[in-house]
Amino acid sequence: MAILLNETTPVIVQGFTGRIGTFHAQEMMDYGTNVVGGVTPGKGGTTHLGKPVFNTVREAVEATGATASVIFVPPPFAADSIMEAADAGIQYAVCITDGIPAQDMIEVKRYMRRYKREQRMILTGPNCAGSISPGKAMMGIMPGHIYMPGKVGVVARSGTLGYEAAAQMKALGIGISTSIGIGGDPINGSSFQDILEHFEQDAETEAVMMIGEIGGPQEADAAQFMRDHMSKPVVAYIAGLTAPKGRRMGHAGAIVSAFGESAAEKVEILKEAGALVAPNPSELGSTMAQALAGKPAA
Repeated sequence: MAILLNETTPVIVQGFTGRIGTFHAQEMMDYGTNVVGGVTPGKGGTTHLGKPVFNTVREAVEATGATASVIFVPPPFAADSIMEAADAGIQYAVCITDGIPAQDMIEVKRYMRRYKREQRMILTGPNCAGSISPGKAMMGIMPGHIYMPGKVGVVARSGTLGYEAAAQMKALGIGISTSIGIGGDPINGSSFQDILEHFEQDAETEAVMMIGEIGGPQEADAAQFMRDHMSKPVVAYIAGLTAPKGRRMGHAGAIVSAFGESAAEKVEILKEAGALVAPNPSELGSTMAQALAGKPAA
């Protein structure tokens, strides 16, 4: 079973009529995603890709019943778009936008706290590849054809390493229930732990792959949750074993600034929590095959 989105989820696209939004909205529709409309301020009342365009998210939700939104809005306006979606009753939002200022995301996180936890919009991203429930729906920019439906949940900070895991597992006949990109920024909407909780509760997800990297405490927090609450096998990979301390690697959040934030430290923490850690990116699929076969962590 999928988490967060499936083939019936009504999705709107914020930044619908822009070049990037148009391209990926069409890809999502071609994949089978239930895109019901989009939002571009000033273009309400028109149609685009055969779907209605609205000036605001609230108008779109009221007219279409949308419960999910994917955000392709430029960085200066993306934080406002996230908060607008939350206020309009969207239940799940994926923000693809890269380059949102950290201060803007701090404002978003504070803003979301005005809602009770059970009523709060789930946000993944920003600076992520999106989410996909293979064979059902996708909200993002990933190449859908490399994902095979199955029973392994994937959660990753890196979009391309998520693709690599999907391709390797497909080659081995291992399918994915849902793959979630949480993004590589220092401040993001959902943590590894948040997504692990969803996978643990999903009866049809049998194992989970978690792909992290240097910087930040999220992997260590996830390891603690894994040790205390996860009943399913977890395969982990941490990118950046050779990254020097104090130098940013790739993502804005990938910089070691404290103990427990280097790749080697995170690997040890995850192993102690019972995760099976892939030694390098080329063994993501084979390590998951090992976990599914019931072999213990080394």
